[in-house]
Amino acid sequence: MTEGVTSDRDLVGRMLAGQERAFDEFFEGYFPRLYRFALPRLHQDEDAAEEVVQITLCKAVAGLRGYRGEAALFTWLCTICRREISVHLERRGRRSEPIPLSEDSPDVRSALESLAALGQNPESQAQGKEISRLVHVALDALPRAYGDALEWKYVHGLSVKEIAGRLSLGAKAAESLLTRARQAFRDGFAAVTRKSGESGF
Repeated sequence: MTEGVTSDRDLVGRMLAGQERAFDEFFEGYFPRLYRFALPRLHQDEDAAEEVVQITLCKAVAGLRGYRGEAALFTWLCTICRREISVHLERRGRRSEPIPLSEDSPDVRSALESLAALGQNPESQAQGKEISRLVHVALDALPRAYGDALEWKYVHGLSVKEIAGRLSLGAKAAESLLTRARQAFRDGFAAVTRKSGESGF
């Protein structure tokens, strides 16, 4: 089990124990990430994204015992958020389309060097799904600043200057962080795919 998932289970355990600080960490840590996840899927409607994320987090808190720690907490929250986005769109009479995960985005695959070969003739649909799952594992295992920077850069198309502003860094420091984040992703993805192969999955 990755360190990230272990820390997620610790956070959930503290929340289930009623620790107020744990709830603060949960909302402060996951609201911005889920908001960025929801916003483009709600046609850049900021009010709708805020509403959906609030509902998502409230439902997650109510169903915390359903989190088994088999995947990263953010992955679990995205599953809930996707459902709430669909409900929101249907309620407003908009056609609910499948909501792709960021790691399945062609932009991410083309931008991150480690994903360059993933779309080349997969042996089977099952293998393709497993690769996508492992990509998600690798992304979620990154330090939050790394994951955020990669998402901002390759999913939302922010410039290095914009990323620097969000992280309160200089442009050179932000570029350096992106370089480290890409390397960390490559290393993490290589590790999880190697481990998966050794396990026969």
